[in-house]
This record gives sequence, structure tokens and C-alpha cells, in this order.
Amino acid sequence: MTTATARFLMCRPDHFAVDYAINPWMNPESWARDSKILVNASRREWAALHRTLAGIGAAIELVPSAPHLPDLVFTANAAVVLDRKAVLARFRYPERRGEEEPFESGFRALQGRGLIDTVAKLPGDLVLEGAGDCVWDRTRNAFWMGYGPRSDRDAVSPIKEIFGVDAIPLELADARFYHLDTALCPLSRGEIMFVPAAFTPAGLAEIHARVAPGDRIEVPLEDACHLAANAVCVGDTVVTSYCGGRLHRRLAARGYQVKVTPLPSFLRSGGGAFCLTLRLDWQSHVGAVEGNAAVA
Repeated sequence: MTTATARFLMCRPDHFAVDYAINPWMNPESWARDSKILVNASRREWAALHRTLAGIGAAIELVPSAPHLPDLVFTANAAVVLDRKAVLARFRYPERRGEEEPFESGFRALQGRGLIDTVAKLPGDLVLEGAGDCVWDRTRNAFWMGYGPRSDRDAVSPIKEIFGVDAIPLELADARFYHLDTALCPLSRGEIMFVPAAFTPAGLAEIHARVAPGDRIEVPLEDACHLAANAVCVGDTVVTSYCGGRLHRRLAARGYQVKVTPLPSFLRSGGGAFCLTLRLDWQSHVGAVEGNAAVA
């Protein structure tokens, strides 16, 4: 029996489109001009990402797509998941609030299959758009939490309480990097791939204080504007939609194999490889570094 190296939640792009604009990447008029071509392209791109993840041994769970919810495909925003607990997202914009019910149904189904133990909601009216703004760092046993454009800083406290781990707030400063996952990606050996321009000086200082200089991999702005930092890292493999030569060499020098899976249709909505996935099997611990073996 083969054990999966990781388990992800994805959603087929059956209803994906750019029907509204809630970030600088989105242009409904441009999408509409070529919608048939782009719809077909998005399905091919998503299938290629799915094959890539399956090819490195990942197990893929699916939440059903739903009409009139074009961004349901971005499952990173569904919830924060750790230690078999899920805290469901609450969205800032009304255009995405319709996703909350199908995502909850999806997690109840995962709970019924024994893949998730508990499904909870944030207290009050706090806004936190799932793992898009709550990125798990396995090496530091902590969440990095983005706030400002789409999530509330006050969500930090309940995340700490629910999961019993540290959560490090980082204020986002550039509208292009509206979620933390567009600008920061913890890697398996402890490095942090990040976009300096995405953060306020205080946020950048927080990263510098917690990550040794040798473990900071700055993403060139050209790569960042193709959402190269919106990557999925499993063991020694980094899956991303774009990786320029300089960044590729830095990752390769540290022993990572880079798999580039272009996602230009989803870039039109401000999404990349991480946005299209949600890791379901992360476990908290102290100080360990992920290898290629199955995650315990």
C-alpha cells in the first residue's frame, strides 16, 4: 500500500470565470471577450496541476463545483486546516460569501469520511479567508497570517486559541498581493520564499526577525507578478505556475525540484498553484523538517 505524501482539497473549474473584480488582477470585460477560449484553457491548466500533484504522490479530495460561484475553484480560501481541525473561512466581499455554504458542506463530508475531526467557525463576524491568509509553516510550528485587504488582524487570537500554535500577523501593503499566499511560501527545509514589496516595513521586519538570512529567498518582482510565490511545496518538490531563471537556480541550489505548471487563465483572477489547493494533512509539531516520507 502506497502512503500519500500529502493530501489536498481541490475543486474542478466547471464554473470558473472572471465575472467581477475584487482584486487588481480581475478584468471581467477582458475575460468576456475570450471567454470560450479561456474556459477551455482553465480546464486544461487545472487538469495539468492535478496531474502534477498526483504525480508526486499527493492524494486529491474534491469539493463539488457550483454554478454562479466562479471562485469556488480556489480551495485555499475554504478554511484553515491543522491537526484534523478545520476552521471555515468567512469572506470579505459579498461576491464570495456564497462559497461559505458549499465549503462547509464539503468539510462536513470530509468529517463524515474520517479525514477531518472537527469543523468550526470563527467567532462573531471576524473575516479570515482561509489558508489564503493563514499559511502554515511546518518548520516554525506556526501560522503566518496576512491581514489588511481581505482578512482581519483580530482573527489571529482565535486561530492561536483553536489550534494551540503561534500565529504571526503580517500586514499586506500592495493590492496585487491581496492574500498572504500570493507573497509568502514556507519551504520544507525551513526556507521562506517571499515578496518583500508585498509587506509593510513592520511586516517585513517580522519576517527578518523570525527567519535567518540564509533561509530568506526573495522572489524577484517579475516572478512575483506571475504569482511565483503562490506555490505548493511537498518534500523536495516546489510546484508553481511560474519560475524565472534566477529563482529556479536558487531553489535548485537548495535541493528543490521545481515543477512549473502554467496557470495563465487563473492568473487573470489573481490565483496560482497554492490558491487552487488546500493542504488537509498538516500536523503541528516542534522543529521537524519535512522530507519526502509520508507526513505523520
